[in-house]
Amino acid sequence: MLGLFAVLARGDNFQLNNGETLVGEVLPGTANDAGVQLKVGEGEYKRVPWTSFSQEDLKKFAQNKKMEPFVGAFIEISQEEKAKKTEVAIKQPQRLERAAKHSLLGALFGSALGILVILLLYAANLFAAYEIAIFRAQPVPLVCGIAAVVPVVGPIIFLSMPTRMQPAEPTWETAPEPTAEAAADGVNPMQGEAGQSSGGLKIAHQEPEKTAPAIPAATTFQRGQFTFNRRFFETKFPGFFGVVRRDADRDMVLAIKASRGQFTGHRISRIAANDLHLEVQKGQASEEVMIPFVEIQEIQLKHKDAS
Repeated sequence: MLGLFAVLARGDNFQLNNGETLVGEVLPGTANDAGVQLKVGEGEYKRVPWTSFSQEDLKKFAQNKKMEPFVGAFIEISQEEKAKKTEVAIKQPQRLERAAKHSLLGALFGSALGILVILLLYAANLFAAYEIAIFRAQPVPLVCGIAAVVPVVGPIIFLSMPTRMQPAEPTWETAPEPTAEAAADGVNPMQGEAGQSSGGLKIAHQEPEKTAPAIPAATTFQRGQFTFNRRFFETKFPGFFGVVRRDADRDMVLAIKASRGQFTGHRISRIAANDLHLEVQKGQASEEVMIPFVEIQEIQLKHKDAS
């Protein structure tokens, strides 16, 4: 009886789910997946499944390291505990500070990339001014200088202006005729003072005029009156594309006045959509000169002996 009372004194009270109250000592070493053994008396043991224990008892068993792996699956977790276990701690990432508001130019000058964009636009402005100066036959230093001081607006102003035509050089057709006084005095105007004697007497004798060979009149094509492109050259000067010239065009040459200078050639060796290659004579040899259409100001078809 004393031993029974000692066991009962050491044992715990377990309220099972079926309403039965069980008094005994839990033996942690006997725990497995099925349950655990209780010592209910002297030499008397009873195995109780985990499902028979209440949740309070199971939580007490879970505090024992030997029984914790087997008891954990039978412990019911409340919604609050689930929320605590599954709660995710959100850490705010480090965010960049929002840049202060600036104007467009202030924002461009406020970064290295913006300064690079401005420099590229400024260089494009100067290049456009250079091309406009060539296209409109204006002085390149003047147009580029104004574009450097007044970007964008300066090139637009020169582009809106008409192409400046340079005065045509005098030819044998536009040579000044002798004055009436010189003709009456019988003095050759080309001789100047050499035709007069030291005594002031005028030479009345005139040499017979030499008959000049018949030279066909030159034909002039100016920008503004004609559009210089590939079709223009192919229709107006078809004889200048062949290696062998016909009798009608054999002694004719093309005098092209462009922004880079004046070129006189007897054959168009190549032609493209934007330029042509003119074969010019340099001493005893010949070479090809590339002339863009936009630079051509005037074209003259004339005889090779014409001045």
